[in-house]
Amino acid sequence: MELEKRVEAFAQLGRILRETFGDETRKISSPGSEPVKKLLEEADRAQQYNGWFTPDFVSRALYALGESLETEKLQQWLSVYDKKRLEPVNPKTVGVVMAGNVPAVGFHDFLSVLISGHRIQARLSSEDNKLMPAIAAVLKEIEPGFANYIAFTEEILKGFDAIIATGSNNTSRYFEYYFGKYPNIIRKNRNGVAVLTGQETDDQLRALADDVFLYYGLGCRNVAKLYVPENYDFEHLLRIFAEKKEITQNHKYFNNYEYNKAIFLVNKRPHLDTGNLLLVEDEKMVSPVAVLHYEYYSSDTGLRNHLMVNTDQIQCVVTDAAFLKNTVPFGKSQSPELWDYADGVDTLKFLIAL
Repeated sequence: MELEKRVEAFAQLGRILRETFGDETRKISSPGSEPVKKLLEEADRAQQYNGWFTPDFVSRALYALGESLETEKLQQWLSVYDKKRLEPVNPKTVGVVMAGNVPAVGFHDFLSVLISGHRIQARLSSEDNKLMPAIAAVLKEIEPGFANYIAFTEEILKGFDAIIATGSNNTSRYFEYYFGKYPNIIRKNRNGVAVLTGQETDDQLRALADDVFLYYGLGCRNVAKLYVPENYDFEHLLRIFAEKKEITQNHKYFNNYEYNKAIFLVNKRPHLDTGNLLLVEDEKMVSPVAVLHYEYYSSDTGLRNHLMVNTDQIQCVVTDAAFLKNTVPFGKSQSPELWDYADGVDTLKFLIAL
């Protein structure tokens, strides 16, 4: 397939995802072809095999993918690369180890491999092994030429030329051991952080609540830590966060909330409690489920330097603060653009160079 056909196919996939998961009435009345119906069924029953994958969060994830696949965005993404390099004479097979923390979280790697003209052999997480094959079936119906370029497995990857693997800091050591001899991208733990100035509006704080609570905070782009100015008044923030009462309806989340609250009480650790989230002062970037870390900063310059030193632990910085660059607006941490690469590693540049 020529690049233009690949782009057109993904643009059509994006339109289908937006139409299927963006409006409840249209989703029910016009589910589309058999592969689209199958995708809708898998989305609706995803929580049966992963308790974190509620129908609402799955729909939001798939709709966000659809928004990223608008034709103009695809063209903008690819415009900085040499188009000739996106037409490989000898396509390679790229093994992709997909995570399962967020619905269809491996989609960007899936897109990148195929848009670069290579074949993908994806190892699915047992936590999310239905959505990606269902999405791929829709894509193959749009453009049958992809059929020989897509393979899924839950077994050991074999016969690949390069590897992209996403996991924890622990699994990354195994990835480096097994895959180190191949061209590779190996990703580790990262999280989003947010910087507050104390001047945020209600709307901005409600958007921040989405950055914290969406997907129960399990995504690498979820905000897991706040930086607040000295003497910051938490009352306004806590009131906004407490509005997200529905988050505790998920028993897995609520169990984590109660467990961590008990630990803090037993250890007499000072914390703030909104009834659905625990905020605790902590230097660590990663926080447990239902817990949000915070840390005070005393100067703009000091915070900039601190974030720079810890850049290898940060996926994105959410803020409206003018003194920071390359940041994400409130509410947009889980809606990255195609060029917002995980861990700051240009996946497409890596694939083009194979």
